[in-house]
Amino acid sequence: MKRKLIRVAASPISLDLLLKGQLNYLNGFFDVLAVASPGAEHARIRRREGVETVELEIERSISLWKDLKSLWRLFLLFRRERPWGVHSVTPKAGLLSMAAAALARVPVRVHTFTGLIFPYREGAFKFLLKQMDRLTCLFATHVIPEGEGVRRQLLAGKITGKPLEILAHGNVNGIDPDYFRRSGWRQEMRKSLELPEKAVLFVFVGRITEDKGVRELLAAFSALRAEAERAPVFLALVGWTEDCSGVDLDVPGVFRPGFQEDIRPWLEAADVFVLPSYREGFPNSLLQAGAMELPSIATDICGCNEICLLYTSPS
Repeated sequence: MKRKLIRVAASPISLDLLLKGQLNYLNGFFDVLAVASPGAEHARIRRREGVETVELEIERSISLWKDLKSLWRLFLLFRRERPWGVHSVTPKAGLLSMAAAALARVPVRVHTFTGLIFPYREGAFKFLLKQMDRLTCLFATHVIPEGEGVRRQLLAGKITGKPLEILAHGNVNGIDPDYFRRSGWRQEMRKSLELPEKAVLFVFVGRITEDKGVRELLAAFSALRAEAERAPVFLALVGWTEDCSGVDLDVPGVFRPGFQEDIRPWLEAADVFVLPSYREGFPNSLLQAGAMELPSIATDICGCNEICLLYTSPS
């Protein structure tokens, strides 16, 4: 009989995108149960990964009453399922599931830090975020930083004294190079976008939010478009819009196709990938763009600079 492993994230899209294929693989060794807030992604996860899921509301923002209810529901779930291990990703899911698993006496409690928020905040909010991360590590038996940059931030912030082991070169799941490769979509995709022959297409993939540097990206793109002489420039913002009310997204020359389950045609149609993010852990999108031989421009921050070194290293 296989031991039970419960994977937890606040948002179902995190399980769907970040752990694509991983849940199915783990299910060959464990009886895997996936837990996240309600959402349409649950049906896709069950179908694609072949695992059962539980819809349990976990608020991403800080909300004391809702968080206490989520903690209690996670505790009851863990007591009922009696798993061998609980493994969480994303900050709020990590704090609540590690605490609930410790209270339910789950033997193995693992949290993967896919990025940290406190290094980019100030004052009382930064202090609060650090205490939350410290509690997550206190309740966890194993702590995994997604990359070397995240590990250094955990150490610099004195978040935990537990061993911090990075898996392979980093990243929460890796990518499949046989999937992310050029497949001859470029001309057809550019034709469907009605791009001029010599047009330069920049592409951004991710959450369209201020933390991803979308405001600066649009400002830089508008300036470049005004000065472009040899060839017209265009920008594709591929992803779902989240907390971007203060940014005018209706800019000439910008495509906004929304969330795309398959981003490969957009990467292949593009000439340059851009990621001007304020904070990252070890971004999947840069790995995907690199696998498809797409030049990338990214901010010199944790995670992004590691991937640049990974792709340019002689070894």
